[in-house]
Amino acid sequence: MAQGGLLCRLICCRRGQGSAVSETALLGGYAAYVRRSYAAAAAMLAALVAVTLCSLMLGASGLPFWDIVLGLAGKGSAVSQTVLWNIRLPRICTAIAVGMALSLAGCMMQNVLRNPLASSSTLGVSQGAGFGAAFAIVFFEAGIQADSVTAYISQPWAVTVCAFLGGLATTAVILGLSRFARVTPASMILAGVALSSLFAGGTTIIQYYADDTEVASVVYWTFGDLGRTGFSEIGLIFMLSLCAFVFFYRNYWNYNALESGAGTAKSLGVQVDRLVLATMVLATFIASVAVAFVGTISFVGLVAPHMARRFVGNNYRFLLPCSALTGAIIMVLAELVSRMLISPGILPIGALTSFLGAPVFLYMIFKKGGVR
Repeated sequence: MAQGGLLCRLICCRRGQGSAVSETALLGGYAAYVRRSYAAAAAMLAALVAVTLCSLMLGASGLPFWDIVLGLAGKGSAVSQTVLWNIRLPRICTAIAVGMALSLAGCMMQNVLRNPLASSSTLGVSQGAGFGAAFAIVFFEAGIQADSVTAYISQPWAVTVCAFLGGLATTAVILGLSRFARVTPASMILAGVALSSLFAGGTTIIQYYADDTEVASVVYWTFGDLGRTGFSEIGLIFMLSLCAFVFFYRNYWNYNALESGAGTAKSLGVQVDRLVLATMVLATFIASVAVAFVGTISFVGLVAPHMARRFVGNNYRFLLPCSALTGAIIMVLAELVSRMLISPGILPIGALTSFLGAPVFLYMIFKKGGVR
C-alpha cells in the first residue's frame, strides 16, 4: 500500500539512504495520513460503542436505554438487572474480547507470513482446538450431561485446556515449517489446509466411537457459543490480548519494515527471525485461548484486518488497534444477529461468522487473478 512505501522511504531518508527524496514532503504527507487514521480509529470506536448499546437494548425482552444506564449503575428492576448482567453483558463482552483476540492474531499472522490469507482458521489452529475439545469430551467425560433439550459441557475447564493444547499443537507444526523447512507463504496456507483436514478427520473418528450424548456435546462445542464464559474468563482473554497487543505495538515499526520484505527489514536493523518467531507464538497463543473458551469462530481473524486496511492502510501503528476494533464490531454485530433472527432462540455464532468470511475469502482468492 502507499502508506507502507511512504514509511519505508521516510526511514531510509532519516538513515541517509534516500537523500533524493524530500524529507519535508514526506513528513507533510505522513502528517495528513496520521490525521485521517486518527479520525478513522475514532469512528471505529464510536461504531463499537453504538453497536454495543444496540445489542444491549435489543432482544427477546427489550431494554430501554435508561434501564441500561440504571442497570449498569446497579439500580433498576430485578428483571432488567438479571437480563443485563447475567445474559447480555457477558455475551457482548465475550464477543468484544474474542473479536479483538482473533483479529490481532490474524493481522500479525498475515504480516510475518507475508500472506493475506493467513489467520487462525486458515492455518488450522481452530481445527486443532476443536480436536482437543472433542478428545476431552469423549475420553475425559467432560460433556456427558444432558437435559431434555440439549447436551452441555459439564467440565468446561477440561475442555478449554485440551482445546488450547490442540491449538498449540498446530502452532508447533506451523512454526516448525516456517523455521526449519523454510516453506513459502503460499505453502504455509496449504499446510494449514492439510492440518485442518487432519484434525477434522481425527474429530470425526472420535465422534464415530462416541455415544449419542457425547456426539451432541462435541457438535454443541463446535457450533461456537458466546454464553459459556463468565467475567473471569472474559477478563483472562482481555488481559492476554492486551499483553500481546503491547508487544505488537512496541514493534510496529519493525512490522512496517517487514511489509517491504525480509531483506529490507534486515537492512534496517530488524532481527527478522526472532521477531517472526515471537509474533507467531503470541498470535497463535491468544487465538487458541479465545477459541478454547467459545468454540470454533471462523474467518473473523481473516476479514477484520483487511477491512481495517481499507481505512488506515498498512501502517501497523494504526492497523493494530483498528483491526482489533473492527473484529470487535463484527463479533458484536454477529452476536446481535444470532439473537434476533429466530428470537427467542439463538443461532450458532460460528455459522454466522462463516457466512460473512467465506465470500470474502473467495473474493480475495479471485481478486486480480488470485493471490500468488
